[in-house]
Parts: sequence; structure tokens; C-alpha cells
Amino acid sequence: MTTTDRTAPRTGLLTVDGATLHHEVRGEGPLLVMMPGGSADAGIYDVIAADLVDRWTVATFDPRGYSRSPLDGPVTEQLPATHADDIVRLIEVLSPDGSPAALFGSSSSAVVALDVLARHPGRVSRVVAHEPPVVGLLPDPEAGRALFAAVRESFRRDGVAAAMTTMAEGLAPAWGEDRADPEPTAFEAEAEPTARDPESIAPEPAAMAPEPERAAPEPAAPASSPQEKSQETPPEMPPEQAEVFRRMHANLPVFLEHVLCSFSGYAPDLAALKASAAHLVVGVGRDSRTLLPAVAAEALARRVDARVAEFPGGHIGLTEDPRAFAARLRDVLLAP
Repeated sequence: MTTTDRTAPRTGLLTVDGATLHHEVRGEGPLLVMMPGGSADAGIYDVIAADLVDRWTVATFDPRGYSRSPLDGPVTEQLPATHADDIVRLIEVLSPDGSPAALFGSSSSAVVALDVLARHPGRVSRVVAHEPPVVGLLPDPEAGRALFAAVRESFRRDGVAAAMTTMAEGLAPAWGEDRADPEPTAFEAEAEPTARDPESIAPEPAAMAPEPERAAPEPAAPASSPQEKSQETPPEMPPEQAEVFRRMHANLPVFLEHVLCSFSGYAPDLAALKASAAHLVVGVGRDSRTLLPAVAAEALARRVDARVAEFPGGHIGLTEDPRAFAARLRDVLLAP
């Protein structure tokens, strides 16, 4: 198979309970399912998937109710368990011999990844959950719940832009400011030169040539998830990637009204995750370790004895420098 053959997506539609999922498959090898978070769809992973197809069959998809994955009826409150069932069905179709798949999720989709591992541990070989915002594990869970409820109320009252402002302002405080700077885990230490050596850190996105997957320029306040960067299409963005961002922006009302609170309020099955901790890696962004999602993620890792891996960038590192992010993900997936 040529490089072009590997990177060109093979698209398909999968009927699941209550929806039809658009999915894209590239490459060959063991199955890796990459789940988009926030209001993103399969297009958010175009660059990362292209960098991983030499080693994996990479499957991406539009979550139910987003972009090209229509629901059978009106949109209602979305639940992580329903989305997890969609993932299991996708794995069953793409891995018909029953081989387990590797699974990556970021932000809200990392919550789905946790549910897949807790309820279907035999279907996954490794789960990388990058900054799942499980507010119930924060030092002050009620403050986290109140923040996301305020974001939804802001959307209902004043629209998408106001909700995004509320989100950014709410995540600006250092949620982990009372913690000491965490010591690197053994898993992180193995990759310490890559993660922290200044010469190995990629330049800031603004100093680099535009990548197709790169989001809009950083806002002054920290962003919470990939969808926040979808509101403006950078002028240098090629048409196909501009279309991805238009779809992400169109998905924002569903995310804000029907996903944000139910996913962030998810209560993980800590006993089940601890039983499968050998298969779980919790990802945190190098630049976001004091923000709500990373603080919650590291609390989860401590509770279930999971490994922690630091990734380039912040909560949306996969859009800030997708190729550096892909390289780190490769290392994490291949680590013993």
C-alpha cells in the first residue's frame, strides 16, 4: 500500500441505535479509534491520523448528532454511555475478528473512553484519555458543576459567543494552584527529554507555517476544548479545513445544550477502571496542568492507579501542534 493509499480516508456509514455514524478509516495494522471531543468531528484528526497510518488502521468519526452523523429523531440530552456503545459497535465492525482496539479521546470524548474501558474492557488494548473533565473528582466538585451549568445558561440566554466567554473566564483560575508541582511519573520520565527539553519542544504555533488542523490563534484566556477555536476561520486555512471548522461551529449548540453538563458530570466507575488500570493512560497537557480538566484527570489517575503521560501544548494540544501531538501519542501507544 502506497503512502497516498494509506492516508486517503475510506468513508462509511454505520447504523447504531438512534443514529447513523459517518466514519473514516485510513492505514493498515491494529485498529486505533480516535474520538473527537467538544464540538469537533472526524476532521479534527486529519493531520494526526495521517502521521499514524504507517503503524495503525486509524478510524475517526463524527459523533452522533454532529456534522454528518444525523440522529433518527430530535436531539436530546446526550449520555457518555450511549456514545460508548457507539464506539463498541464501531470496533466490532472494523475489527470483526474480535481483536481489541486502541482508543484515544480528548476532553469530552475522553469521558467516553473511560466508559468504554469500564464497561467493555475486553474490546480495548490501550485507552489514552486526554484531560477528561470529570468534575466530581475535583477538590471542589460543586464549583466545577456550577461553571459548566453557567456556560449552558449563558448559551441559552445570550448564545454561543457568550457561552464561550463564560467558559474561558471560568477556566482561567488555576484550579490546581494549591498543589505542589507534580513529580513526573515513571511513565513520563521515560519520555522526559521529549516532553521537557527546550530544544525538543516545537515552536509556538504562531511562529510556524500553518498546518491544516491548526485552530485559530490563541485567545487571551485559556480555551477549554477544540470547539472554542472553531468560531473564526483563519484566512490562510485551505477550503477543506475551513469546512471542518464551519461544521464544528455548527455543532456548538448541540454541545453546549446537550453534551457539556452531562459529560462533565459523568461519575466514572473507579473500581472498574482500577481493575483495568494496566490498559489506561491519562493524558495531561504540558501547558494546562493547573486548569480544571487536567486537575480532574490527574485526580482520576491517582484514584485508579493509572499512568500519567504529558502531551505537548494545553487542553487543545492536538490542534496547537498536531504533529508533535501525534509523535507523543505514538510513543504512549507503543510503550510497554
